[in-house]
Amino acid sequence: MRVLAAGSLKAVWPALMAYFPEPVETRFGPAGLLRERIEAGQPCDLFASASEEHPQKLLNAGRALAVIPFTTNKLCITVRSDRLQAGDDWYQLLTRDTLRIATSTPTADPSGDYAQALFTRMGKAGEAVRQRAKALVGGRDSAPIPAGRLAAEWIILEDQADLFIGYASHRAALSQIAGLKVVDIPAAFNSVARYACAVITPEARRLADFLESEQAKKVLREAGFGGGVNAFSVADVFAPCQHVALRARNTAH
Repeated sequence: MRVLAAGSLKAVWPALMAYFPEPVETRFGPAGLLRERIEAGQPCDLFASASEEHPQKLLNAGRALAVIPFTTNKLCITVRSDRLQAGDDWYQLLTRDTLRIATSTPTADPSGDYAQALFTRMGKAGEAVRQRAKALVGGRDSAPIPAGRLAAEWIILEDQADLFIGYASHRAALSQIAGLKVVDIPAAFNSVARYACAVITPEARRLADFLESEQAKKVLREAGFGGGVNAFSVADVFAPCQHVALRARNTAH
């Protein structure tokens, strides 16, 4: 089974697939760019995205049979420890204009989109933060993150920025790295990243079913994800989409 999956799932994916009884070939990357590859014709059975938007676009275009939400995430701030001042919180860090802010790339990578939503929720102060923030990873022309390193770790310790806004599922790993401090963003301002998979071929239904299972939710929770969302099951949404599958097959011939 061929899977294209959001890069933020890379660390937890082996633990998930250990409970799935079929062989799965998975490639990871920014979800927006992965969607474009599918639209360009790259073979794929299931697309696991860090945003519901990209799978939904495939469904609307007749390139997917169903869209199934399966977990959630949120944002946090990772900051260079020696940049912290007494009493600093997330807001003070983002609005201190001497600090260099990095994010992922909007549109190409949902993490960048969620950061932009955070700036919008901050109101006028957030507009100033938006102007200072630099998209350093997750784009079509971004430098690749070295193997085995997290984006926040690499960007900050290589002195490309003082803080990085990224996924809280990396919090535990980042907290163990010397020189870094992870700061939470309150729920009133934080974004809820809703992960969803696009079922592109009928064979992928089994994997989509698994991603909704209690076992998968447990693995995801242990890795720092939300572990599940309120969603229809695959069986609930697959049948109404059979006409989409037929249209996709007709288009292919």
